[in-house]
Amino acid sequence: MATVEQRIAGYRTCTGLSPLGIKQTEALALRWTEQAEFVCDRLIASDFARATQTAAILAPALHREVRIDPNFGEHDPGPGIDGMTFAAYNERFPDFSKAWNAGDAYADMFPGGETVADFHLRVGHALYQLTNELESPEPDNPATAVVVCHGGVIDAILRLALKAPPMGGFQLFTANTSITEMTLISPNMWRIQRYNDAAHLRGLSG
Repeated sequence: MATVEQRIAGYRTCTGLSPLGIKQTEALALRWTEQAEFVCDRLIASDFARATQTAAILAPALHREVRIDPNFGEHDPGPGIDGMTFAAYNERFPDFSKAWNAGDAYADMFPGGETVADFHLRVGHALYQLTNELESPEPDNPATAVVVCHGGVIDAILRLALKAPPMGGFQLFTANTSITEMTLISPNMWRIQRYNDAAHLRGLSG
């Protein structure tokens, strides 16, 4: 619902999926039910209502229970900004929004919230912990985790994988319920298999 309402919805104010979001998630679940693309060893969701709801819909198709990991949550705007519309934020905090556009990862863009640098550190650490947990003694049979998270988290992970700066250089626009697939081929070396795979959304309308 946050996307529809154009709100900055952190974990405090997230109200879950919109009707379209539910349809999109059901389409993905049907895709994986009809044709298993991989064996899921872990199903993880952030603690945002929209992520836990998405994971609950996907769980039967993946044959896994959902584990909640708050560290895969979206950029935390802090309690004072959480729930505010983007328009109100830009009007009330013009200097902070300028810092965002300037690409300063260490600036306090959300008063009382995370800097981009804080956010990337949290997500990077969560990914590091997960890959250590899933490390397999059989290189030809690697474990697979499905992480139900957010566009900002995917952006942070891809930038980490590409060893790119935390802001600037390029833009990513991750479609809701799209699939991003990465393989860890050696320590700190990733192969990006696909990004923004949303074939299951073709022909789907609101």
